[in-house]
Amino acid sequence: MAHGGNLNHARALFPQAPEPWIDLSTGISPYSYPHPAIPGNVFARLPEPNSACRLKEVAARAYEAPSAEHVVAAPGTQILLPIIAGLVGGPRSDPAFGPAKGRAAVLSPTYAEHARAARLAGLAMVETEDFDELASADLAVVVNPNNPTGRIVTRKDLLALTSVMQARRGLLVVDEAFMDVSDAESAAGLVDHGGLVVLRSFGKFYGMAGLRLGFALAHPDIVARIEAQLGPWAVSGPALHVGLEALADTAWKAEMQVKLHDEAARLDGLLNKAGLTVFGGTSLFRLIRDRRAQSLFQHLGKRGIITRRFEERPEDLRIGLPDPYGWPRVEEALSAFDPTRG
Repeated sequence: MAHGGNLNHARALFPQAPEPWIDLSTGISPYSYPHPAIPGNVFARLPEPNSACRLKEVAARAYEAPSAEHVVAAPGTQILLPIIAGLVGGPRSDPAFGPAKGRAAVLSPTYAEHARAARLAGLAMVETEDFDELASADLAVVVNPNNPTGRIVTRKDLLALTSVMQARRGLLVVDEAFMDVSDAESAAGLVDHGGLVVLRSFGKFYGMAGLRLGFALAHPDIVARIEAQLGPWAVSGPALHVGLEALADTAWKAEMQVKLHDEAARLDGLLNKAGLTVFGGTSLFRLIRDRRAQSLFQHLGKRGIITRRFEERPEDLRIGLPDPYGWPRVEEALSAFDPTRG
């Protein structure tokens, strides 16, 4: 399974599992933002340009970007990855790069779509665990906090790398998809330096991944290049409507941050009782690194609880938060896990 959230795949793996499934394979909050009903005319009309402009203003305040001119609103951050990767590189004379347009380096292990997008853009790809190696690339990618490990790169280190990338006419992409549940400092305030794009996901923290809404924060010159490729009406009317309300609701955000932190601690307690140690993660998911990870995946799957495993790292297992109705089943399943087996 390349990504989480595929219940059809889960059913094929565990055809006898009880329904409904509890999907813990994603890092999406189990608590959707409680928006009021969306007016019918929002679905009937093309999105209004002034609504898109207002969303950029609200997003700039929410994510602490310098201004609305530094914000791209998009139908999810996923669609932005190949567009951004295509902004860098060009014909190269260095034979070490071969025929590729340039070189991309992704701080790994992390979300696999960044590497795929770089390859689609014609860049030679390297995945590295050495932060310093990113400075030699035309496109450098850091997921911060990282998915799935929760690793944090400091704002100071990101600023230093941004300066290097700007001098080399390269680009640093900092994917802050899980920054809403982190105590780390966002890099959003640095984007006016140039050489930097910060990505922010709406759907994960607000529990509305199906709405498809995300943002890129960058220097206005970069914003203009990205928006030219997205074209008009990039964000749907319903997404504009919900996004405008949710991003301005600071009270709900603060309450949810506390709630998710507490529930992550609750999950840690259940995992520890089952003899498992949490290696890392964020308040929206926990990462187990244990030789029994595959046994736990099977144990939970047979009980209708799907988690995220990694073929290339069989000792890793990522576990998201259940909704209120799922907690009893998760607690029962983990209490039945035998840590001496597997």
